[in-house]
Amino acid sequence: MKDVFKKLFTIEKHPVKGLMAYECVVLAYLAATLTIVAVMHSQLPNAHSMAVGRLHVVAITLALWGVYRMLPCGMTRTLRAAVQLALLSWWYPDIYELNRLLPNLDHLFATWEQSLFGCQPALLFSQVVSHPVVSELMCLGYVSYFPMMAVVALSVLLWRYEAFDRVVFVIITTFFIHYVVFIVLPVTGPQYYYQATGLDDIAQGVFPNLHDYFNHHTERMACPGMEGGFFHNLVDSAHDAGERPVAAFPSSHVGVCTMLMLVVWRYRLRRLFWCLLPFAVLLFLSTVYIRAHYAIDALAGLLSGTLCFVTLMAASRGMERKVKKKRNKTS
Repeated sequence: MKDVFKKLFTIEKHPVKGLMAYECVVLAYLAATLTIVAVMHSQLPNAHSMAVGRLHVVAITLALWGVYRMLPCGMTRTLRAAVQLALLSWWYPDIYELNRLLPNLDHLFATWEQSLFGCQPALLFSQVVSHPVVSELMCLGYVSYFPMMAVVALSVLLWRYEAFDRVVFVIITTFFIHYVVFIVLPVTGPQYYYQATGLDDIAQGVFPNLHDYFNHHTERMACPGMEGGFFHNLVDSAHDAGERPVAAFPSSHVGVCTMLMLVVWRYRLRRLFWCLLPFAVLLFLSTVYIRAHYAIDALAGLLSGTLCFVTLMAASRGMERKVKKKRNKTS
């Protein structure tokens, strides 16, 4: 760990001249969505604030690049990554504005859920297993999402410093891949769809097409479980603060968590892996328990997280080899 702190405050001999790979991903997503905003601005009530927000992200990214170029060391390099990771939560509510340009698809996913399982697991799970301790454990798993990401990123920084930029690239790109899917697949999840249709219809296997209902309605079901519980209240507070009727398929909670666990295993942080594993299992189950996702969303998250890890790790290794070749040629 002493070597890491030295690297953080030592001027780099070969600083990165351009943007980091993860910053390029952010700006590519920004440019693509800004194009949509420009073309569809008449149908987007918050088009102006969305455009201004993107300009702020560009300014922040370029400012951090400038700071790093003036003082190229591990600390300023890490600051660039930390800010982009923090901005992931800013991008999330923005999806709702773009997502509602298309008709809702929950009726299809609820129908597939019924065909696959013969019931609605999100409706029954919390009813069948309703013990307060189980409820709190499920809510604990759900709220461990961002802390888990922070712990993994910090652990890689401290114990696998050379891999830090690669891991940040994988994390950020995984998020934006899911965000793109959320935009083109408008699925709100059970907590919104069940609220809109009514539990009687859902229990009887009736799944009406709501079309553009969620363009104007954002009411959701209260989180099931032990009301007044500490972690139950945290889930409800988080949903009240930033949740929207969007981003159900695939579950980004499960997808990102799966990717993080594979990262930890890949870099042989074995103790951390076994410490995080119970939280990962609880998180997977909790997405259905609290009705944030259909069961097929959670299963798809396992697949999407694995695919993102495999493809992005390979892509990052390829980019690093190209950078090394260029350095060797110039030197």
